[in-house]
Amino acid sequence: MPDTDPANPADVTPLDPRTLRGLAHPLRMRLLAALREDGPATASGLAARLGESSGATSYHLRQLAAYGFVTDDPQRGTGRERWWKSVHRGSRVDSMEEFLRHPDPEVRGALTAFLYEHAAAHAEQVATWLGTMHEWPQEWQSAWDMSDFTIRLTPDLARELDRQVHDLIESYRDRLPEPTDSAARVRIHLHAFPRRAD
Repeated sequence: MPDTDPANPADVTPLDPRTLRGLAHPLRMRLLAALREDGPATASGLAARLGESSGATSYHLRQLAAYGFVTDDPQRGTGRERWWKSVHRGSRVDSMEEFLRHPDPEVRGALTAFLYEHAAAHAEQVATWLGTMHEWPQEWQSAWDMSDFTIRLTPDLARELDRQVHDLIESYRDRLPEPTDSAARVRIHLHAFPRRAD
């Protein structure tokens, strides 16, 4: 498989019941996130980075490969070391209802595990930023944001807002004309959900 193209939105693979069950494991999700974020790596390199054993990372990388999420990177390594890379830039759920109402309880359980692990990863990333922001240049210390809003919407308006926010974020993907010293990878988390009025 070719290297993933961060500018290609088609490089985000939809999850189906089978692949969701294959991915919905905390270590597999962390391994895949690391490969997507930092690029190709070996099982032992990932083990050191994630604080896991190389036996565990090797096993779960093979499982991710069986479900089509990762593949060998033949351009790196030697016969003694196996390098892995992500097949896609990201994954998506096209129909939440398909999983929430799926007749197989394992699929519904996999969705719950996937969503909770995803939310936990977001919380960990924000906590890491809060704990390390003093190490960044002043221009980055004043360029970050952590906001929340509460507005009244219908489900249709919520979907419209979500699409527009996604489109806006994608429009910034290729804005840097060339690499610059002041640029950094920026994580953007979007959480939009209804709340009951108490």
